Amino acid sequence: MANANLKHAKKQKNDEFYTQYQDIQKEVNAYLEYDKEVFRGKTILLPCDDPEWSNFTKFFAQNFENFGIKKLISTSFAVESKNIEIDYEPSLFESIDPRFDKTKTRCKGKIFNLAQDENHDGKINIDDLKWNYLEGDGDFRSDEVKKLRDEADIIITNPPFSLFREFVAWIMEADKKFLIIGNKNSVGCKEIFPLFQENKLWSGRTPMGVDLLFDIPNEMIKNFISEGKEGSLYKKVNGKIYGRSSSVWFTNLEHGRRHQPLQLMTMEDNIKFSKHKEVQGIGYQKYDNYDAIEVPFTDAIPSDYEGIMGVPISFLDKYCPEQFEILGSTQRGCHDSVPDRKKYDDYWEVRPNGEKTGSSGGKTNENPNIARNNGKQNYFINKDGHIVQSLYTRIFIRKK
Repeated sequence: MANANLKHAKKQKNDEFYTQYQDIQKEVNAYLEYDKEVFRGKTILLPCDDPEWSNFTKFFAQNFENFGIKKLISTSFAVESKNIEIDYEPSLFESIDPRFDKTKTRCKGKIFNLAQDENHDGKINIDDLKWNYLEGDGDFRSDEVKKLRDEADIIITNPPFSLFREFVAWIMEADKKFLIIGNKNSVGCKEIFPLFQENKLWSGRTPMGVDLLFDIPNEMIKNFISEGKEGSLYKKVNGKIYGRSSSVWFTNLEHGRRHQPLQLMTMEDNIKFSKHKEVQGIGYQKYDNYDAIEVPFTDAIPSDYEGIMGVPISFLDKYCPEQFEILGSTQRGCHDSVPDRKKYDDYWEVRPNGEKTGSSGGKTNENPNIARNNGKQNYFINKDGHIVQSLYTRIFIRKK
């Protein structure tokens, strides 16, 4: 049930995964450690946010003066536009405010602004937030929110899972600095991966292997518990249910780890001393359909190899642009510099027990394929008995 929660979110248009305060704090601190002035004098926009429930607005409002922020803007999406089946009630924050309008609360988005000491207590913080209804529903694609985007210096948010690629394009269109959360699998998408190649986007400070957990509405908790076992859709921590996903931070803000070269062994030393049984005493196998060697682990990259190497997606959060060049990915449409040399349309797929699946080998075209049969996964075979097995998406790199 891999990534079942994200697939469920896409299917139901239910993008109500709220980032935990501590995860925002850990990530943002990395950029401040690298450049303590990164937010000073800047206008920060938090679109696709819901300040009444989300932690992004709370975090930046509470640190407004510490960070030297010029202006903080956050916008929320109208509940009727979210296609969420819940019994909606406006928050107490909204309903007791003189601006509350029962004709707008369901169909209009909200905008929150923080720029000055509104209550005259001598400090600027969350108590000084001003809010009002937007003219529209708060969709980031609207002209209303686009104007806010154009005003901002930095965009920070956890955008809707179902609209992630469109959201990234929306940021790139305006050439803004950003820090956002997205699905780890989006790295290989043809709309996202080229941005890594062009150094327009990179992974954040939090490692890709860290399991991000999200606050979720009660209705979603009930659905997750009924649809999947703990560990796939959700995780229970100290009695509280959190949504679980393979999400990672993406950014174009600099942080220190990005420029730390990997400490690697030579090919000869890897074959002798690698801790990985797939490498030690075996070496590196070439792909059946790409002119590159398979490197199954980032720490097994041979420091002295001059050719093209295929590495796991997790390499990206250890990628140092001064050390390696990213050439492409096995995702379709992302490997013009490393073309596949072979197609498998005349192969057929077979289960480990020898039964045919009924699928042709065309489904493994452009995948990173190795000539082997490990007996643990499906394989593809042709009339001449040649067998290959496909691996997960690989990124093609070369030493600089």
